[in-house]
Amino acid sequence: MYEALLNQCTKENILVQERDIEIKGGIKGLYAENVIWINKRIKSIAEKSCILAEELGHHYTSFGDILDQKDMWKRKQEVKAREWAYERLVPLNKIVQAQREGITNRFELAEYLGVTEDFLQNALDRYKEKFGIYTFVNGYRLFFDPLRVG
Repeated sequence: MYEALLNQCTKENILVQERDIEIKGGIKGLYAENVIWINKRIKSIAEKSCILAEELGHHYTSFGDILDQKDMWKRKQEVKAREWAYERLVPLNKIVQAQREGITNRFELAEYLGVTEDFLQNALDRYKEKFGIYTFVNGYRLFFDPLRVG
């Protein structure tokens, strides 16, 4: 997934650089003016994919300096970027496909999707907020808690 996201960045003329990012708060990635910085201390490709997807989400959904998350408008932009990343890396149809292929737990699902377990859980929580306890995907009922296809 990381390579696919890098290819997407190349097509959009977005430069991706891995650098030491030493900003208070443990920021793992930043986006500004068609450049994405990923903290090079991150070793997991799955985690890099999640961070790159969120920063790419900022490219598509945000504008201006939104680092100060005390402002509600800036928090909303952060949520939009994360939602973009969730939909890109954890699409509902892929969850259904994974379940149909016999993947039965969150660890396996995160591995199947190429994301971290935390990112997967956050995506599922967001989908549950958005749709309720289930939604229909390609003729299947996808339940979010517990996660299953019916």
